[in-house]
Amino acid sequence: MKKTEVKIDDILSAKSEEELTKPFLGKVEKIYENSALLKIIDFDEADETAVSDLNKKIVVNFKNLKAAPKRKIKEIQAKAKSDVKVEKIAKAKKTTDDADKESK
Repeated sequence: MKKTEVKIDDILSAKSEEELTKPFLGKVEKIYENSALLKIIDFDEADETAVSDLNKKIVVNFKNLKAAPKRKIKEIQAKAKSDVKVEKIAKAKKTTDDADKESK
């Protein structure tokens, strides 16, 4: 892949010549002259310890980057969406009985 083809926030397929044994997906965080800093977002279980040691970040040469399959990107985006809803909880009003007990 060429430097001109790489943009910040792109999700790319990558391979590491040294640290990781299997290909992985990463999100581009910074672009250098011959490489890019990727946040590792999807990887093989065999590389779990190495990814943890790298704090989920790795610098990869452009020659080891390629466009990620659209199917895989959609899978990751679906996992990232959360169905959690936050609701405000109203404070319970003190009843007159509770107020009388506290004043004693």
